[in-house]
Amino acid sequence: MQQIPLLARAQCATPFDCLGPQVEDSAVTVNAWLPGAKSVELIDWTSRAPIEKMACIEDSSLYSVTIPQADLPQLYGFEITTAETTYQYLDPYQFQAQAYHAVHYIDHAPENLYQQAGAQILTVTDVSEHAIEGVRFAVFAPNASAVSLIGEFNLWNGSSHPMQRTELGYWVLFVPYLGSGTQYKYQVKDAHGNELPHKADPIGFSAEQYPSHASRVYDHSQYEWQDSAWMNRETSDPYTQPMSIYEVQLGSWKRPDHDTGERYLSYRELAAELIPYLVEMNYTHIELLPISEYPFDGSWGYQPVGMFAPTSRFGHPDEFKYFVDQCHQHNIGVIIDWVPAHFPEDGHGLARFDGSCVYEYEDPRKGWHPDWNSCIYDFGKDTVRQFLVANALYWLDKFHVDGLRVDAVASMLYLDYSRNDGEWIPNVDGGNHNYEAISLLQWMNQEVYKKFPRAMTIAEESTSFAKVSRPVFDGGLGFGFKWNMGWMHDSLHYIAKDPAYRRYHHGEITFSMVYAFNENFVLPISHDEVVHGKGSMLQKMPGDEWQQAANLRCYAAFMFGHPGKKLNFMGNEWGQALEWNHDAQLQWDLLQYEKHAGIQALYKDLNQLYRDIPALHVFDCDPQGFEWIDHENADQSIVSFVRKGPTNQPKVYAVCNFTPLPRENFRLGVKDAGSYKLLLNTDDKAYWGSEYPVQTAMTAEKLAWNHQSHSIIINVPPLATLFIIAD
Repeated sequence: MQQIPLLARAQCATPFDCLGPQVEDSAVTVNAWLPGAKSVELIDWTSRAPIEKMACIEDSSLYSVTIPQADLPQLYGFEITTAETTYQYLDPYQFQAQAYHAVHYIDHAPENLYQQAGAQILTVTDVSEHAIEGVRFAVFAPNASAVSLIGEFNLWNGSSHPMQRTELGYWVLFVPYLGSGTQYKYQVKDAHGNELPHKADPIGFSAEQYPSHASRVYDHSQYEWQDSAWMNRETSDPYTQPMSIYEVQLGSWKRPDHDTGERYLSYRELAAELIPYLVEMNYTHIELLPISEYPFDGSWGYQPVGMFAPTSRFGHPDEFKYFVDQCHQHNIGVIIDWVPAHFPEDGHGLARFDGSCVYEYEDPRKGWHPDWNSCIYDFGKDTVRQFLVANALYWLDKFHVDGLRVDAVASMLYLDYSRNDGEWIPNVDGGNHNYEAISLLQWMNQEVYKKFPRAMTIAEESTSFAKVSRPVFDGGLGFGFKWNMGWMHDSLHYIAKDPAYRRYHHGEITFSMVYAFNENFVLPISHDEVVHGKGSMLQKMPGDEWQQAANLRCYAAFMFGHPGKKLNFMGNEWGQALEWNHDAQLQWDLLQYEKHAGIQALYKDLNQLYRDIPALHVFDCDPQGFEWIDHENADQSIVSFVRKGPTNQPKVYAVCNFTPLPRENFRLGVKDAGSYKLLLNTDDKAYWGSEYPVQTAMTAEKLAWNHQSHSIIINVPPLATLFIIAD
C-alpha cells in the first residue's frame, strides 16, 4: 500500500483516503494505522461484538479488513492487543462528515472562527441513538505538507492521528471520547516535509505554562453565569457616565507568599480580595493587563501567544469567568488589554506556523517590529483579519468582558513606526499610513459595537492621528475612547518640575484643553509611567517628603477635575514609594504610615465625588462641561476652572496651586450669586496635608473677576487643589 511510508513518517495529508471505511461497490475495506498493535479485531461498537480479525499489511502498523458493506455497523471500533494490554478503540476516521463540518462555516462570519475552529466538543448520535462525545479539531496551516494531532491520549506520537487537509487550508479530525482538559498540540510539517516545533492551537481556549505550552480542550458551556442583572442592564451612554479605571497586573497586585514570590493569587482569590478593594475605593472599572496566554512573565502579557486562552498562571478559564462574574455582581466593569499589533517568535506560537508566514507579513520591513523583537500581523490577509476580529468578539462573548483597551495602535497605523528611512515600505500612495491596519481596526470596531452595544473599545494611540474615537461612517477608526497621551506627557513633565520653575512651563498644564474634545479621551496614568527607571508617581514629585506627597495629591485632584475619564495604575492610589516591579507585590506595608494612608483616602474620596457629582463626569467628552476661570496665572502657578453638568446640577470650581506658597485672600471669579462651600481640599489633615486654614463656606460678591460676574475670597493652601461647589 503506497500510503504506508507516508503514514509511518507522519506525512500523510489525506488520511480519509486511506484510513477508515473505504467503500468499493458492495464491499468496504476498513484500514487503521495503529502503532504498537500486535493484533487487531474489528468490532461492533454498540454491542462490542467481534466482526472479523484484521490483517497486518506489509509488516507495518497498518491493519486492514474487507467485509460486505452491509456487515459494517453504524459505529465500529477495534479491539487492540499490544505487548502490554488489550483495549477497545473507536475509530476516529469513520467520522469524516463531522470533521469536515467545521470548514463549511468558518469564513461566513468572524465569530464562526472560535465557534468552529480549534478544539470543539461535540456529541455524535447514531441511528440507534448511541451518543458519542468527542472533540473536533480544526487548525489553519495552508502551506503545511502534513499535520498530526498529538497529545497525552496518543503519547505525543505524530503518526497516530494524521489530520485531513481541506481546500480552505484547514486540517481537521474528530476524535471520539476526548473531552475537556485533554492536552494536545499539532505536529506540523512544512511544505518540504521538515518537522517544525510542536505548535499550540492558535484557537486554543486553554493553555499550559512552561515547559509544555500545550493546549487543553475546554468546554465553554459548563460555567453558569450569575451576572444577568449586569448583562441585561439598561444601555446607558458611556460618555456621560463616570468611568474611573483601576489598572491592574494580576501577578503583582498581591502575592500570598510575598517574601518568596513563588505563587500568584488565583482568579478566585483575586475575586475575594481585589473586588472588595475596588468597591471600597469607589472605582467603576478594572482594567487588566493582557489576559491572553503569554510565555514570558517579563512581557506583562504584551507578547501573547494564546490569544483565545486566559493565562493559566492564575487558574482555569472557568475561574477567570468567575472573576468577571463577581466583578459584575459588584457593579464593576471589566476591561482587558488586547494586543492585535504583534506577537512573539516562540516556537510553539504563531510565527511561521506552517513553515510560512501564515499570520505575519513576510517582508521584515512590514512584518518585524524593531522595538519589541516580535512579528507583526499581516493586516491585509483575510484569514488574519478574521482571526483578530473573531478574537475581539470572543472575549466579549465567552467571558462577558465589557471593554477592550487596544494596545499599541500607533504602531499599527504607521508603516514607518520606529523605523528609519529605507527600513519601511510606503503604501500605494507613497505615504506612511498602513491602510490595511486602518481597515482592520474599523472593521473590528464596527463588529464589536454591532454585536455588543454595551461594550467599549479604547485606543492606546500616542499620535495626532485624526478621528480615532469617531465613527467609521464619519471617516474615523470607530473606537469609543482614546487614551490622552498628550495630557499625560505634558502634565507629568510639568508636575516633575521644581515649583520655582513651573511658571516658565505653565502652558504644559493648560495646553491639553486646546484639543480636549477632539476625541473621547481617557486620562491615563498607566503602568508605562512607573517602570523602566521612570520611578513611581511619588518619586517623580520634587521637593522634600511632605512636598512630594502634596504634589501628588494636588496633581491627582487636578486629574479628577480635568475633562476625560480616569485611569490609574495600581499603587498610584497610595503613593507607592518604588517603581512597579512585576516580580513582587505592591508595597502594601506602606499603608501603616499616615502619609500613604492619607493619599489613599484622597483617591477614595476623589472617586466618590467623581461618581456622585454630575458636573465632574457628565460632560467629560463635551466642551459645554468645561470653562477656564483663569489659565494665565503663570506667576503664581495657579489654574482655575469650572466643571458644569446638566442645567439643574451645581457647578464645581477647581483651583490648583502648584507652588508651596499659600495664597491668602485669593479672589476667584464665579458665575453665579449665592453661597458656596468647600467640597474637597487636598491639603486636609485626613490626607496628610498641612491643614492650612481654608474657608469652608463663602458668599459670592457682586464683584466681577476673571471675566465672571461674581467672585469669592478663599485661602489656597500650598501645593493643593480645592473643589468648591454652590451650596
